[in-house]
Amino acid sequence: MLTYDQVQLFDRDGYVLVPDVFTPQEIEILVANVGGARTKKHEGNMPDAAGRSSKLSLWADIGDDVFGAVSASPRVVNNARILLREEVYHWHSKVMLKEPRVGGAWEWHQDYGYWYGDGCLYPRMISCMIALDAATRENGCLKVIPGSHLLGRFDHGRVGQQAGADQERVAAVAERLGVVYCEAPAGSALFFHGNTFHASEANLSDRPRRAYICCYNAFSNVPYGGHGHGRPEPIAVAPDDAILRFTTASEPTTAAR
Repeated sequence: MLTYDQVQLFDRDGYVLVPDVFTPQEIEILVANVGGARTKKHEGNMPDAAGRSSKLSLWADIGDDVFGAVSASPRVVNNARILLREEVYHWHSKVMLKEPRVGGAWEWHQDYGYWYGDGCLYPRMISCMIALDAATRENGCLKVIPGSHLLGRFDHGRVGQQAGADQERVAAVAERLGVVYCEAPAGSALFFHGNTFHASEANLSDRPRRAYICCYNAFSNVPYGGHGHGRPEPIAVAPDDAILRFTTASEPTTAAR
């Protein structure tokens, strides 16, 4: 569980980095499944402004597989509830793949910048990024603008093949608030608010930079008009040792919790 001080940091900065949320054994199991059937089925490419490959696999259900065990993990779900101060449901989850030397950047954006278009009236949304590899500046770790969640939502357009905010306006924000590179060892979890500006640079190193991101929406923020991701239903929180039940690459199912 997050400490009081960590919750205070999240409220102030719009993000909090928590070390050692998942063990080396759990991370090893997750990495072994990154190239499995689920990620291959949903894999897509969203090139950055320079045309470099930015790959991700995204799905909206909590499947009966190792990734579902993470999306329903009490270490993730309960902290999301704490930070949003209310019950949440699963919005979507995704694997981010930054391959050595060729993995592209992700341009500055707010997640709510485009989730707004799904019919969510409030930015009561949160993401948890779990580092599957050590994240460093060299391999394109996430960078954030602290306190930017308090600015409100910016208009978003296209930057390359990605959704991005007005880059001139973001530069002005970064000049005033600064930029923090969220370097973190594997197993760390970065919780960040739906309005927090974040981006990442290209992976110019010889090591991959893979991450799993679980996203949640507050029940008070169910999209109007039937849009959005996920189903607004309570999450059946998984046992704390659920990941350890998958020791080899697992085959996902469409069953949702």
